[in-house]
Amino acid sequence: GPCTECSCSSGKETDKDASNTRKKENGDRSFIPKIFFGTRTHKQISQVTRELKRTAYSSVPMTILSSRDYTCIHPVVSSSGSNRNEMCVELLEGKHGKSCLYYHGVHKLSEHHALQSAHRMCQAWDIEDLVSLGKKLRACAYFAARELMVGADIVFCPYNYLLDPQIRESMEINLKGQVVILDEAHNIEDSARESVSYDVTESQLRAAREELDFMVNNNIRQKDHEPLRAVCCSLT
Repeated sequence: GPCTECSCSSGKETDKDASNTRKKENGDRSFIPKIFFGTRTHKQISQVTRELKRTAYSSVPMTILSSRDYTCIHPVVSSSGSNRNEMCVELLEGKHGKSCLYYHGVHKLSEHHALQSAHRMCQAWDIEDLVSLGKKLRACAYFAARELMVGADIVFCPYNYLLDPQIRESMEINLKGQVVILDEAHNIEDSARESVSYDVTESQLRAAREELDFMVNNNIRQKDHEPLRAVCCSLT
C-alpha cells in the first residue's frame, strides 16, 4: 500500500518536495535526480536487483552499467582474451572493412517499453537478462545499457564507474545533483586506490629510461625530462 511517512500518501507536494525538484537551466521541465547505486562486485548488483523486484518500486526504469567482459555478445570479440575493448573500438571505427552487426541493433534494446514486452521484464532485471535478450534480438547489450541510462531512475554500477573520473567521462556519467548510494562503503578506499594506481614492469621502466636518456642527450626539453629520468633510475 501507499507509504504514510512522506507527502506522497496525500498526493500533495510539500516544501521539501519542491526544493528537491529543481528546474533545468535551459527549460521549464522539472529535473528529477537519478539514483546511482554503486557496489563492489557485479554479483552484488544481482543481489540488489533481486531485492528490488520484491519492492513496490520493481517497475521503475533502471539500467546496469557493466564492462564488455559481461555484456559483449559478438562471437569473436566476446571469445577473445584481454583486448575486447580494442577489438570493439576497431569494429565501431570500421577498421579492416568490418563493423559490428550487434551495435547497429542497439535500438531494439534501448527503448524500455520494447525491452519489457519482449522479455516480460516489467520488473527489475539483471545483466544476464539483458544479455540473453540481446542475443535473441541480435543487439548489443553493452551500448543498450548505456542508452537506457538516459531514461533510468536507478542506475546500478560498480564503484569505479562513480569514483574514476576517466570512466565517468567515457560513460557520460554526471553526478551533479544526483543521488549516490554506495553499498558496503568501507571498500571505497581500496577501490579509490585501484582507480589511481598503475602497474609497471621493470623492463618498461628501463625502456622509458633509455628514451629519456635520448631526449636529454639531444637537448630536447631537458628540464622536463631530467626529473622523469631520475624517477625511472630511482625505481629501477
